[in-house]
Amino acid sequence: MEKKDAQEAAPILQRSLDELVTVVPATGRAGSDLRLACGQLWAQAEALLQADAAGPPLANCFDLAVENGATQAQLAVVRNKTLAEAPALLGAVLTKNSIVRMCLAYESEVIVSIQFTSRDDVTALQAEMNDVFAGVEETAADDMDQASFAALVATHAALNGYLTNAARPLPQMLRYAFAKVMPTLVMAYRLYADAGRADELRAENKVVHPAFMRPTGRAMSA
Repeated sequence: MEKKDAQEAAPILQRSLDELVTVVPATGRAGSDLRLACGQLWAQAEALLQADAAGPPLANCFDLAVENGATQAQLAVVRNKTLAEAPALLGAVLTKNSIVRMCLAYESEVIVSIQFTSRDDVTALQAEMNDVFAGVEETAADDMDQASFAALVATHAALNGYLTNAARPLPQMLRYAFAKVMPTLVMAYRLYADAGRADELRAENKVVHPAFMRPTGRAMSA
């Protein structure tokens, strides 16, 4: 990468690293390793970008973030922060696009480790990821970057397939309505014939006190 391109690209990379360290809870030895890796890359960003060698250390930072328990939502914050950048030079544009695509790759990795309990949760996440992938794929197509476009489409297809299969056996969220306020134990028994699911109802409907469950709300279909 040309020096002037690297000079514009380096702050983009540095801001993305700052966001990654901010949003990912980093504690213990794994957290120390994450902060060290991000700090080293931050300090050497311009030189590594000019040498076209920033990719592996950036991937290492994301690996360590995932080891620290980074969630899809946290990685999405980094992605959105990077998407908001507006570079002018080609090298900086490529750096921005590479960071966004790396975020998507690691978001997909995190998603396939989630234990879903509601089909609605899967459907909402699938719609969100479809929108994000569509925009990033369009950018790669406009740039005539065939390799990146093919990789994005393959990752998108694999993630869609996984989420579709994950949603199939899960119950849906339905609306319920009773005539009066009841304790969560009673309502769980009436809905599921299982009073042991009272805490599930309470959490889903954000009930303040288990003795006073609102007469309308959401419950799983099974």
